[in-house]
Amino acid sequence: MSAVNISLQPRRIDPSVDLEIRAIVEGRAGGETCSTDLASGPWNFDTVPGYGPGASMGDVIPTGSPRQGELPAEYRTASADELDARILAAKAALGDRVVVLGHFYQREEVVRHADYVGDSFQLANAALEHPDAEAIVFCGVHFMAETADLLSRPEQAVILPNLAAGCSMADMADIDQVEDAWEQLEDVYGDLSAPDADGLVPVIPVTYMNSSAAIKGFVGRHGGIVCTSSNARTVLEWAFARGRRVLFFPDQHLGRNTAKAMGVPLEQMPMWNPRKPLGGSTEEQLLDARVILWHGFCSVHRRFSVDQIAAARAEHPGVRVIVHPECPMEVVDAADESGSTDYIRKAIEAATEPTTFAIGTEVNLVQRLAAQHPQHEIFCLDPVVCPCSTMYRIHPGYLAWVLEALVDGEVLNRITVPGDVADPARVALERMLAAKPPAAPAAHWEQAS
Repeated sequence: MSAVNISLQPRRIDPSVDLEIRAIVEGRAGGETCSTDLASGPWNFDTVPGYGPGASMGDVIPTGSPRQGELPAEYRTASADELDARILAAKAALGDRVVVLGHFYQREEVVRHADYVGDSFQLANAALEHPDAEAIVFCGVHFMAETADLLSRPEQAVILPNLAAGCSMADMADIDQVEDAWEQLEDVYGDLSAPDADGLVPVIPVTYMNSSAAIKGFVGRHGGIVCTSSNARTVLEWAFARGRRVLFFPDQHLGRNTAKAMGVPLEQMPMWNPRKPLGGSTEEQLLDARVILWHGFCSVHRRFSVDQIAAARAEHPGVRVIVHPECPMEVVDAADESGSTDYIRKAIEAATEPTTFAIGTEVNLVQRLAAQHPQHEIFCLDPVVCPCSTMYRIHPGYLAWVLEALVDGEVLNRITVPGDVADPARVALERMLAAKPPAAPAAHWEQAS
């Protein structure tokens, strides 16, 4: 068996989520997808406000979010084979002048053309390894392209093939809301830049990598730091060495799961809802807080549930369950392990014996891992095929479009962070780079008897 679904029937794992969705929609395969519109070209939705097919109904895109103009018809009507050939030809013509970066969550048809594949931070670092490239084509989402622009040379052009590829989690921490929250916290704690007798300031802001450049700039201006899912614990330790408490945004789940593992009681982790005075907490709760969690989340990782884990264990005794720390706390607690996308990849690579893995993260990565490691049985915990809606806005048609424009000397969809935001944002990123987690021991897992 290749997978598990709610009815505990086998489901074929294909490295291409796009092909699987099309087969489901056309009735050529069993299974279920969260939106039949995912089988359509993303250009059908570029003019419609929203995150695209498959997005949570609760994810309301902010007014003024970037929109993609119409993709020329020749790219919308081209076959998959034709797009592949055009992308390969454009890359060959450009040579070292361009670097194509592909996030783990990208569709297989895009990833196959990437020079580097990784998470957002790994890809930003990959861009640094090619200072002579004229253009960096980032097949990911908007905040990732911004980060690449922050870390690349000024003359390098960072290109996002589809400007509509945003991130609902990143949008949940709006800069105006964060500035307002900071002012309210100052009313509670006093001067937020003034250290106490122990040399600690009242609060240190920490933002997840999955945030806008504006939020990273805010953090840099206020003595804070950026974190990734790989080094969140190290970053929180850095922050606690400098402040009494942490304001953590935008993902409540990564903040809660990390702080809980460090021994912070749940009652000392109040939620900050930007739509409520004092975030919905009392002054007493905020004074007692160690970590103030922003009311944000990843819609992809919120789909995973304890019931899915129970179904996987019932169908596959001895299954090894690994989930991403953006999952809700009860899911992380029910799993065998939690870790970043890179942790998940390395855990599977390190397994020396054939193992059944149930993985709680984005389905493109899971199915790619399943195809790469046929000695294991690897399936996504969520039985419904539902890729990250915004990552899915990047299609080979857009990649061919921007690459062929570069061949013709035209830069399309360039992402540029203004200097007044970029300078403090780089400070926050440099602090993150300096906060290196200790070397982790080799992954070890024993099946319970």
